[in-house]
Amino acid sequence: MKMTREQLENQQIWIYAIALLIGGTVGLLSPEAGGSLDAGISPLIAILMYGMFTQIPFLNLGEAWSNLRFMTALLIANFIAVPVIVWVLITLFPLTPPVLLGLCLVLLTPCIDYVIVFTQLGKGNEKLMLASTPVLFVMQMLLLPVYLWLFIGGEITGIVRVGPFLEAFLFLIVAPLILAILTQVWAGRKTTGARFLNWTAWLPVPFMAFVLIVVVASQIGKVYSDLDVIVRVIPIYALFLIVSPLISRSIAALFKLNTGEGRALIFSAGTRNSLVVLPLALALPGDWARIAAAVIVTQTIVELVGELVYIKVVPRLMK
Repeated sequence: MKMTREQLENQQIWIYAIALLIGGTVGLLSPEAGGSLDAGISPLIAILMYGMFTQIPFLNLGEAWSNLRFMTALLIANFIAVPVIVWVLITLFPLTPPVLLGLCLVLLTPCIDYVIVFTQLGKGNEKLMLASTPVLFVMQMLLLPVYLWLFIGGEITGIVRVGPFLEAFLFLIVAPLILAILTQVWAGRKTTGARFLNWTAWLPVPFMAFVLIVVVASQIGKVYSDLDVIVRVIPIYALFLIVSPLISRSIAALFKLNTGEGRALIFSAGTRNSLVVLPLALALPGDWARIAAAVIVTQTIVELVGELVYIKVVPRLMK
C-alpha cells in the first residue's frame, strides 16, 4: 500500500525516535564513522530548512491576523510568558555559559514545523497554527538576539564570533527562506511550480530524520565526557513541558479562546524550535559548539517524549 504524506507526518514521532537511536548507536559504536558525518550536517540542515519553509504560507501573512484574539494570545504566550518561564528555570538551576546559551537558544524559539502535526494529533486547530507560522518565525528571529543579551549579557559578546554565526544564519536560514518564497511565487503562477511545491512537502520528515542521525552520530562521542552536563538540563526541559501548558491554559482562558484555539496555543508554547537554532549553535567556537549542540539535541529527545504525553493530556486539559 502506498504511503501518503499525511500518514508519513503522523508517524514522524516514531521516525525521529528511530533516527535518534540509529545516530546514537553509530556514534557510540564507531566514533570514527560518526565523526566523518560531521561534514553532512550543514547541507542536510539547509535542505531541511528549505522543505520546512516551503510549507509556511509566507505569501498569506494577512490570514494569520484574521483571528486577532488568537494571534495576540499566541504572541504573549511565546514571547512574554515563555521567556519568563525560562528566566525562572535558569535562576533555579544555575548553568555554565555554554549550557545556558544552548538552553536559551532552544527554549526561547517557538517551533514552526512539526508543531502543526502535533497540534492536529492533539485535536487542536492545526490550520490556525499553520497560518501563524510566518509571524512566529519572523518574531523569533527579531527577538532572539534581544533575549540572549538580556539572559546572558556581555559574556556572549566575547564568545560568539560574528563571522561564522552570520555565515550559518545566511546559508542555513536566509538562503533556504528566499528559495522557499521564490518557490511559492512560482507555484502561484505555474502548474509545474505547484507540482514542485507539493513535492517539497515530502522533504521535512525524512530530512529531519537524516539531520538527527548525522548530528547525534557526530556529536554524541564528543559529549560523552560531558554527560553530567546533559543530565542537568533534562529536569529543566521536563519542568518546562509541565509548566508551559498550565500558563498557556490561563492565557487561553483570559482571551476566551475556543477549545481548538486553546489546544493550538498550548502546543505552540510547549514545542520548541531546535532545528532552526541548531545551525547557530554549531557556528559557535570549539567546546561551546559541542556543548550547546548537545543541549539542543537533548531538548529534542525530551520533547519527543513530551509530545506523546501532550497528545493524550492536552485534549483533557482543554475540554
